[in-house]
Amino acid sequence: MFKNAFCALLISAVSVTAATADDITANANHASSKVSVVFDQKLPNVPGKSMRGVLVEYGPGGFSAAHTHPSSAFIYATVLEGSITSKVNDGPETVYNAGENFSEVPGDHHGVSANASKTIPAKLLAVFVVDTDETQLVTPDTK
Repeated sequence: MFKNAFCALLISAVSVTAATADDITANANHASSKVSVVFDQKLPNVPGKSMRGVLVEYGPGGFSAAHTHPSSAFIYATVLEGSITSKVNDGPETVYNAGENFSEVPGDHHGVSANASKTIPAKLLAVFVVDTDETQLVTPDTK
């Protein structure tokens, strides 16, 4: 029941908020993807921490470059539409379908984040719990 309520809250945040963040779009976007901050709220019971919802939209064949997130970031991601291929650290490449989710802990390396389809768009909602003063949510690999 909690999972359903949490997902409903996250989907509501996506549909109600339309903010964007230059730090995310400048570092993560490719012509076949769009990244937008759709929710940003300080956590009143955890001083110095915020929750940020990030909507990642991949066109057919779209992807994000390999990257890391801030060392303070815990991330819970849910696929909203289509299928997403993800690889975190040395784990296997995994395909997540609409309604499935995964998490990333501080320090994880996200080697693959891509639309699993060459013909159908995909959407992913990533919810970050991160230091409030953190401005750059994505750091592309320098390789």
